[in-house]
Amino acid sequence: MAAAARPALKRALPSLRSSTFLPRQQQPQCHHHVPTSRRSLSTTPSHRNDTQPTTPSDEETHFGFSTVTTSQKRALVASVFTSVADSYDKMNDLMSFGWHRIWKDHFVSTLNPGFSPLSSTSPTSPQHILDIAGGTGDIAFRLLHHAHTVNSNPNVKVTISDINRAMLSVGKARSAALPASQQAALSFVEANAEDLRKTRPLTPILSQTEQTFFDPATATSGLEDDSVDLYTVAFGIRNFSDIPAALAEAYRVLKPGGVFACLEFSKADKHPLFNSVYKEWSFRAIPLIGQLVAGDRDSYQYLVESIERFPRQEEFRDLIKGAGFKVSGDGGWEDLTGGVAAIHRGMKPRE
Repeated sequence: MAAAARPALKRALPSLRSSTFLPRQQQPQCHHHVPTSRRSLSTTPSHRNDTQPTTPSDEETHFGFSTVTTSQKRALVASVFTSVADSYDKMNDLMSFGWHRIWKDHFVSTLNPGFSPLSSTSPTSPQHILDIAGGTGDIAFRLLHHAHTVNSNPNVKVTISDINRAMLSVGKARSAALPASQQAALSFVEANAEDLRKTRPLTPILSQTEQTFFDPATATSGLEDDSVDLYTVAFGIRNFSDIPAALAEAYRVLKPGGVFACLEFSKADKHPLFNSVYKEWSFRAIPLIGQLVAGDRDSYQYLVESIERFPRQEEFRDLIKGAGFKVSGDGGWEDLTGGVAAIHRGMKPRE
């Protein structure tokens, strides 16, 4: 599956690096020269049908350091994650020096799923958790383990949602190793986080020529208002085409008192020397290692660029507040490893 996606990615949007590269004054500020990939991505439609028609209402957004339309970005991101689906943990190990595993454990433990101290009935009352962009199950499996084992609450169910069927398929296969009770508490749905009114259960990929991202025209159901207790998204929201729309959907589906929680790569600007070394590693080493280890430089180049383009902690906090959430804590987020990653939380106000 991943091998089939790589040529599609290379053909996927006319020479982004040359024709749609951001003007110098619009590029994110860095403390050093940021090299760009020597191989360009193409907008020619691929044999995998991983493209969406461009409509007049398409708005400009970014794909790494390149300017594209929202539908083009969805197609390109689909190609990237189809390409890296089978090596997703390896990718995160390269991006974080392996720290993503510690961050994820900390993220889940601070959320303490399965325990509801404010519940009017029982601290182990039923909970519905929605894990967005959770394809491979890394966060969802941790959430279930914590709820069922640590908090002894078998009434917690987790819905894993992803726009990419290849990522979901990896998660579905991995879930077979979970205890039967946890498998029964899991569901996998295809959805675009920017419109959760349209979803469908995961359908198997039967051919390498099939479209791998969710087509809303095939939706069979949707998430209702005020139906989710906890909404999580880890290392996914920076890839969304319309982050404010996704935050608005998170607000809509959460119950009053429900929590939005996001773990994402961020900015280590408070530590200039460390930040400089980290960026040097990111832009020079990671794409090269991606080429050597996975034979896929382009996907890894995009991923480091997407981190650089993601809003700073203060800016993302303000987007969360703008969606209607109440934030708390020191500044509204928690930095991890000097700000290389950060946890953001927001609560939907109670009526």
